[in-house]
Amino acid sequence: MSKASYPTGVENHGSSLRIWFLYKGKRVRENLGVPDIAKNRKVAGELRTSVCFAIRMGSFDYASQFPDSSNLKLFGLGKKDITVQELADRWLELKKMEISANTMERYQSMMKTCLRVLDGSRLASMITQEDVLIFRRELLTGYHFLTQNQKKPIKGRSVPTVNTYIAVIGGMFQFAVINGYIEKNPFTGMPALKKARPEPDPLSRDEFIRLIDACSHQQTKNFWSLAVYTGMRHGELCGLAWEDIDLKAGTLIVRRNYTQTKEFTLPKTDAGTDRVIHLIQPAIDVLRHQAEMTRLGQQYQIEVKLREYGRTTSHSCSFVFNPRITDRGGQSGPHYAVSSINKTWESAIRRSGIKHRKAYQSRHTYACWSLAAGANPNFIANQMGHANAQMVYNVYGAWMSDNSQSQVAMLNQKLCDYVPQVPHRLYTA
Repeated sequence: MSKASYPTGVENHGSSLRIWFLYKGKRVRENLGVPDIAKNRKVAGELRTSVCFAIRMGSFDYASQFPDSSNLKLFGLGKKDITVQELADRWLELKKMEISANTMERYQSMMKTCLRVLDGSRLASMITQEDVLIFRRELLTGYHFLTQNQKKPIKGRSVPTVNTYIAVIGGMFQFAVINGYIEKNPFTGMPALKKARPEPDPLSRDEFIRLIDACSHQQTKNFWSLAVYTGMRHGELCGLAWEDIDLKAGTLIVRRNYTQTKEFTLPKTDAGTDRVIHLIQPAIDVLRHQAEMTRLGQQYQIEVKLREYGRTTSHSCSFVFNPRITDRGGQSGPHYAVSSINKTWESAIRRSGIKHRKAYQSRHTYACWSLAAGANPNFIANQMGHANAQMVYNVYGAWMSDNSQSQVAMLNQKLCDYVPQVPHRLYTA
């Protein structure tokens, strides 16, 4: 049969017909799987014409027209069958390069919950927005999809935690959309649950004294005193070394943080990297007292992970707070972990009889006391390692307004000498 009997773009391939056309600058061929007969050639020609028209108009959907085509991979198109479990494994593996080990541990924990509630064996493409709404409800109220080893429902999570779950797992499904595993992200358009901003609950001066008195060892007293006097994060205090402190200058440099995954990293934020804390006199006194116990302790070389993936640096550290001082069994390492130091806070809270608070309130106490004393919010933000003062205003704004009278008193005291002396005329009746 002559070539003239074939419409443009239609050709014989073995015993069947196929068409060719240009798509995104490349010539591609699609086998139609129909016998090479005159009637089919005409239909093939019409199909090829409609494909070319759709390409020119920008409405051509390659995956819908040729769902089984091997060319889909060439253009990164088409749905790929993948389960939620497989998607989670692939996404977490790729995320390792951009997040810390501490964050990775939290993501893995989230994925375990996701796989249990959404069912990791389901295809990712089968997850609907209704499934997502059910998932969110179960997270909030306590999910009831029990395994054989699980005897009771899991306790519900807080609103901020649920919003974090939805954001993280929604990001994983967006990754699936971008890479052609699914057509639509079921998490798209999911509004965040409304949450009330937690108010700071600082210790009063009397409560602080009672808390410190209730600590069972002088080193513990020093730890929580310094936490309140500096506003440092507890992981930063666990990693604090004498090499970071200059008592003569009254400064302390925050160079590292000890995480829940038991590794040293740079401080939490870029703004907190090697930040200088200017010590108030009570903090200096606490450190001088602590120096009698640990200043001449052994120096250790520790590995600190940098923000760039795979890079580390080495720090020489004689740790300020050493749990071996209080350990009778000899099993402790040369520095505290955040989990163990938080237990000392809980014990002291119980013994002191004051209202229960989480250990993080030591940081809030520093900020509130500093604001009450008239400290500049920008100074407080720098001390605490925030990028700017906006965080201070956001968290402590309502609390700051309660101190208006003390601010007026401070201004009266400091600005009275600058009031211009205006002569007054004497008026007689």
